[in-house]
Amino acid sequence: MHRHNLVVRFSETDMLGHVNNRNFFMYLEEARIRFFHDLELVAEEWNFILASVKCDFLKQAYFGQSLAIETYVTRIGNSSFHLHQHIKDQETDENIARGESVVIQYDFQTEKSKPMDESMRTSLEKYQMQKLKGGL
Repeated sequence: MHRHNLVVRFSETDMLGHVNNRNFFMYLEEARIRFFHDLELVAEEWNFILASVKCDFLKQAYFGQSLAIETYVTRIGNSSFHLHQHIKDQETDENIARGESVVIQYDFQTEKSKPMDESMRTSLEKYQMQKLKGGL
């Protein structure tokens, strides 16, 4: 599991006083990019595109709340991999939201997917887990 921590900023809340739903996608992206960098998956130039992203909202989050985003790899294909992410309250460990995404290694010159090399596959396997029963 890869873990990324953040604190909810005031600008991420809406008139209802909670984090606006669009910002959960930003949190997932922030953790996903940190995951790529920490695993050294990013070459000199960006080499991934996001094919799919989903978020289930379970509880509200508020300004000043400390959150942790846990990222797991659930599937590794030839040129793509699936990520499973949990956004949790750092103090209570309660799930706030769950996300799932499909990431493709991409050649921007040919505009096509490209196979992952063995070192990338090995790095991803260190964070691989079996998909939970019932989906996310």
